[in-house]
Order: sequence, then C-alpha cells, then structure tokens
Amino acid sequence: MATASRLRTSEAFITGADVVIESLIRHGVDVIFAYPGGASMPLHQALTRYEDKLRTILPRHEQGGAFAAQGYARSTGRPGVCMATSGPGALNLVTAIADARMDSVPLIAITGQVGTSVIGTDAFQETPIVEVCRGITKHHYLVTDASDIARVMREAFHIATTGRPGPVLVDLPKNIQVTQIVPDYDVPMNLPGYHPEARKAHPEQIAQIAAAIQRAKRPVIYAGGGVITGDAAAQLRELSQRTGIPVTMTLMGLGAFPADHSLCLDMLGMHGSVYANYAVDQADLLLAIGVRFDDRVTGKVAEFAQHGFIVHIDIDPSEINKNKVVHLPIVADVKDALTQLNQIVEAPTASLADWHAQIEEWKKEDPFAFDESYPGILAQEAIAELSRITADRDTIITVGVGQHQMWAAQFYKFCRPRTWLSSSGLGTMGFGLPAAMGAKVARPEALVVDIDGDGSILMNIQEFATCNCENIPVKVLLLNNQHLGMVVQWEDRFFKGNRAHTYLGPIDNPEASGQGNGISPQNRYPNFVGIAEGFGWQAETVAKKSDLEAALYRLIDSPGPALLDVQVPYQSHVLPMIPSGGTVKDLIKR
Repeated sequence: MATASRLRTSEAFITGADVVIESLIRHGVDVIFAYPGGASMPLHQALTRYEDKLRTILPRHEQGGAFAAQGYARSTGRPGVCMATSGPGALNLVTAIADARMDSVPLIAITGQVGTSVIGTDAFQETPIVEVCRGITKHHYLVTDASDIARVMREAFHIATTGRPGPVLVDLPKNIQVTQIVPDYDVPMNLPGYHPEARKAHPEQIAQIAAAIQRAKRPVIYAGGGVITGDAAAQLRELSQRTGIPVTMTLMGLGAFPADHSLCLDMLGMHGSVYANYAVDQADLLLAIGVRFDDRVTGKVAEFAQHGFIVHIDIDPSEINKNKVVHLPIVADVKDALTQLNQIVEAPTASLADWHAQIEEWKKEDPFAFDESYPGILAQEAIAELSRITADRDTIITVGVGQHQMWAAQFYKFCRPRTWLSSSGLGTMGFGLPAAMGAKVARPEALVVDIDGDGSILMNIQEFATCNCENIPVKVLLLNNQHLGMVVQWEDRFFKGNRAHTYLGPIDNPEASGQGNGISPQNRYPNFVGIAEGFGWQAETVAKKSDLEAALYRLIDSPGPALLDVQVPYQSHVLPMIPSGGTVKDLIKR
C-alpha cells in the first residue's frame, strides 16, 4: 500500500511548464502564438504534450505573434496569448504590449527568463523584462516559486479580462519551468484592493443623465472603444433610438453603432466627419461613453464641446477628468449604466427636428467624398468598393497605420462591433497583417481583409510565411503609393512640401523629389506581387479603374491567402483634417 501511495504521489508531480499550459487550457485558451528560444524551451516542450487541446502557431517574429494575439482578442473579446523567450525575444513583444495597454486589449504575454540564480548578472539573453514593461502593462509577474504558477496564471487572466482590460506579463525563469510540483489550480487569488466587478452606476446618477436628456435640444452621443469592450453596442443603439440622439464614434468605437443608421454621425476628431465635429461643437449635451477624450478627438481641449453639459461614463476611474473636466463623471461599467438608463429614459421634451435637420444639412454639404473623375484608382475608391461588395458578408477589417487607416475608417461602413481592428492609441505600423492573421484564426468563418499601406506592411511582412504554412487565408488590400503617405501629407501642409525621407522607392526614381503626377508601374519598388508569390500567396496588381472590381472579387474569393496590390497616387490627402491642437474653426476641408 505504501508503494502504491508513493506512485500516485509521484504521478501527481508535473513541471512548472506543464502547469502553465494546463492553466491556459483551463482558462479556455485554444490557440497560442509562440516563438521558441533557449529560455522558453521547456514551455514549448510542454506545448507538444497538449497539441490535441491547444493549437500553437509559430509566427515569424515575436511582434507578429503578439499582434496576432491582439487580433484574436479584438475580434472575439477573449484574451489573446503570446509567448517568447528571454532577452531579445521578450523585448520584441514590448511594442505590442504597449499597444494593447493603450487600446484596452486583454493580452497574456508569457516570457521565458534566465534562471533565478543568474538574474541580474547580465547572463546570456537576459533583460529585466518586468522592469522594461512596468509602465505599459496592467500588471506583471516575475515568478520565482514554481508553486505560485497556478495562482499567478489565474490572477493574470482575471486582471487582463476584468474592469478595463489590458495586457498582463508573466515572466518565467527557466529553472521554475522545469521544477516538479503538485499544482493546485483552485488556489485562491491574492489581489487585495482589486474589485472591478463592483463598479455600477448609482440610480441617482442615472436619473441625472435622464434629466439632462429631457432638457437637451442639441444632444450628441460620443461613443468609444469602451462600448465595444463592454459589450454594450446593443444598449447604445437602444438609447439612441429611444431618444433620437445622434451618435458619433471614436476610431476605437467604429462598429459600436451601425454606419448605415440615420442617426450615425460616423467618426469625429482630426480626420472625422465635418458633421460629427460640427455637431459636437454645437451640442448642448454630450454623452461621452467609454471614451478617454484622446487628443486626436478633442484637439484643443479647452475648446472641445465647450457649449454643452458633458456626461462621462467610463469603467476606469483614472480617465475621469484626466483630459477633460466634465460636469457629471460616472465610474461604471458602460453596459450596466446604459441598461439602467434605458429603463427610465425618455426622449427630450423639446422636439429634436431642427437639430436633425441641421445635421442633415451638414451631411449634404460635406460628406466623405473623393474625386470620382480621377483617371486612375484612388485609395478611397478602392476601400469604398471593397465595402460595397462585402456589405452582405461577415467581414473583419484590419489596418496598418497611416492614410489608408484613416480612409478605411471613413469609407468602409462598419455596422457591427469587433469587425474593425486598428492600432488606434499607439498607432503602430505593421499591425494590420498579423492582426488579420489572429482574427482569421479566431473567426475562421469570417472574411478577414487587411487594408494596408506599402510602408506599414513591410514592418511585419514576414508573417506572409506564417499565413501560408499555417493555412491562414487572410486577404491583403495593399494601397501602394511608394511613400509614407501620412507623413507626406504633413510635409505638404506644414513643411512646404519638403520631402524628409518619406519616399520608399528606388533612389534613382525622379519621383523621389516629390514632383510630378505619379509613379509609373515599372518603377514601383519593391515588387509586392513577387514577394507574396514567393511566400506561396495568390497575388496580382491593378492600376486601372476598370480592373478594380473584378480584382477585388478575385481577392476575396481566393481559397488561400491573397494580395491585391493597388497602385494609387501619393499626392492624395486625408480630409477633412483638424490640425493637431486645433479646433473646429481650423478644420481643413480641401
């Protein structure tokens, strides 16, 4: 009996690495984006023992893996998981971790670390990744006792997914990974002072909002990413329809309210619609829901919505009165607050007919538009055409960062949440392709299209290999203008057109000077079609307007990963535009 007892006890021992992977599975993780190295090898060996329960996708760069994990999280609301080795591997996650923090994305980043006995000695591939990431994570752990792993993993998921979501870093020294322990997966969490589930709006506050709505004559709802993160899009739509209040959205909030709804004002801010910016400027009541009054929205903060009573609902108390002092601040879960509000709210006492008429007039005067007489293909036209032909399909759009990102926000019609994935707060070039990869893995039934720029896609172009080898059939609509388009636009507007290293083509091309009407197809560089085909993708290029529609259908109907390289001019500007630090009075329309 003693021998049998000892055998059973021995069999209960597993490595710390196995505890990590088992913890992932117990938290519902079905895919991890992981790149191996010396300090994370035990974790990868453990992954091979759980292949029937957990898919491991090997990105071609750690940043690509972390952005893919973000794509998974942003498209589903579930936490994304990525993993890297110590030192350079861990450091390659940093940008994506910071990006997740800015955009409130639930991310679990696991890193291998050198053994505890050599931490602090500048051992091979050692960096103090917890210290590096201290200011860009929601929370972080350096595990120095293997018996803590199960608790730490449980806490990591709880912290990443509750309250305002965000990234959590778990750093695991190699000796901790190989230590044999008997895990307790039900061990209590130790998070004193962390009680995000208690944040509900008081009925008195809800009554104050309802009263403010009844008094309003020119109300506007300003909705942000918190509405999507808080799963409150349905409640937002109900509030707008009950009251007749028009809705504008931040870049992060696109999809929270249907773009085809008559009360939709589209995006506001620096490159938002004229009518949204005018409406917010003239509003006598601004309901700011799940937003943070970002500088790209407010411009000069003192003059933003200065004519109205401002209500701010957000789950994160640190955002209240941080950028904009408001009249009625409410720290609460936005879904709970809107649910309560919809139970008692009534339409404004005064008719909103005049307000609606004024907004319609603004819409007619200054819609999002482009020059349809241009003989070639404009980036705006390509995006609008993609929006039209995918309107009835389950489609997720990812973007890089730059002009194409803003044009996608303007001309693609987002009608559902979690269909628009954008690096909005940090503005990270190279986000689009790996984010599309993660979204497609998470939502295999959806059409996933990365609308990207030639400058941005080069940042993580190695993930073409991942898409091919892992059979991830993402589509890329590449708007190729041979320049860093947004920086070029600022050069044109504010630096007298002086080109300061924003041309991406061959140095002997006369267009490098920024003069002329465009770049001829034979001088375009690099050859993105050749690159994509080299990675096993379907690829083609178009330059003629008459070829665009058919090429887009071939792109979206392709069975595997595919790229359409659309040759567009570099002289186009994203308009309207409110210069940084400006106001509606400074709005540039043309």
